[in-house]
Amino acid sequence: MVKSFPGGIHPPYRKEATSALAIERMNPPKTVAIPLQQHIGSRCDPLVAVGDRVLMGQKIGDSSAPISAPVHSSVSGKVTAIEQRPHPNGRTVLSVVIANDFQDEMVALMPAPKLEQLTAEQLTALIREAGIVGMGGGGFPTHAKLKPPQGVVLDAVLLNGAECEPYLTTDHRVMLEWSADVVYGLRCLMKAARVEKGYIGIEVNKPDAIEALKAEAKDYSSIEIVSLAVKYPQGAEIQLIDACLGRKVPSGKLPLHVGVVVNNVHTAQAVAKSLRTGVPSIERVITVAGNCMERPGNLLVRVGTTFADILADRGLKCEPYKLISGGPMMGIAMYSADVAVCKCTSGILALSKDEATYRIPGNCVRCAKCVDVCPMLLHPTFIAQYAERGMMERAEEYGAVDCRECGACTYVCPVNLPLTQHIRLAKSDIYAKRK
Repeated sequence: MVKSFPGGIHPPYRKEATSALAIERMNPPKTVAIPLQQHIGSRCDPLVAVGDRVLMGQKIGDSSAPISAPVHSSVSGKVTAIEQRPHPNGRTVLSVVIANDFQDEMVALMPAPKLEQLTAEQLTALIREAGIVGMGGGGFPTHAKLKPPQGVVLDAVLLNGAECEPYLTTDHRVMLEWSADVVYGLRCLMKAARVEKGYIGIEVNKPDAIEALKAEAKDYSSIEIVSLAVKYPQGAEIQLIDACLGRKVPSGKLPLHVGVVVNNVHTAQAVAKSLRTGVPSIERVITVAGNCMERPGNLLVRVGTTFADILADRGLKCEPYKLISGGPMMGIAMYSADVAVCKCTSGILALSKDEATYRIPGNCVRCAKCVDVCPMLLHPTFIAQYAERGMMERAEEYGAVDCRECGACTYVCPVNLPLTQHIRLAKSDIYAKRK
């Protein structure tokens, strides 16, 4: 049975250009700029200095904060600068700039013992040391999800393979080409979280990935592949839990409060690769697409590679009207192509004017379309209007902080109101006051 959730929309998926293209490894660039914050939580402090020679896989940044993840060099070479550089989140972040010597000299690696020989604590420590974070875009440190607060009991690990964002085909190709790693990574996460049941939720427009993972998981009765309806935002954590497990996450709570750890399929693959090889999280697959791209595709790139280098490698047919990190619904428009790929960069979209023309907003006509499609069952137009008028307390009363910023309300608005952007501002103000 195909499962889903209330609300949602059906935007054009536009995945045809890359969904059938196998993952290609991009040649490493001359220089990488590795941000010391590629995750939710505390920024890492640099462990190297300008002039140091570093090895591929060497830890170059870490933090003692509980919500953080170490950062490793994706090339071997010389540290030429430690400075503020543009980041996909729209800000600047302290970054380690390394001149690649193209030797790919790897730090001494220590693959982990077999899964059966590892305890939950050992697995969690290895995942943390590898610097693995949520690779679906969230960037939450994976090890922190595996250690719930006292009194919270976990009973399931759920992998997100929905990939409901238009254009993006990263997860699809990872599930199809590295299905063994995805299943092994899920088993590792299940043991680390001390749970007996694992699920992988996949939209039915990826039948080849569903079959590949069913074949790979056939010997594990504790793993279930869940077929999901093709609908956006099927891959949002709360909607995924609702669709796959029928559990409702209460307002203000997290998935762990209903006993679930949610991870992206690419995260599970990264866990498996790190444990099997000892190589930390230094590369990832991204989708490069949009009408401006000469050669769209799914690329395995080193962390720290700039968008400019990737665009130059794949070629541009025209100057992008808008450059987006991630997908068109929840991604962030870039003001510079000098931003670097992070562990949670899922795609680069070089959109033409036809794909990304700005629409002038009008006045709300009270059609309630935004209410009908909101997957969180909110009243987006009320929250946005209160935010626009600076009435943040009222916006909070209407559930602004429960908004997942999926963009469904903005997409359906017949008068082009930037509802999601107003709600995002309200959330930022509310969190700042709470802090």
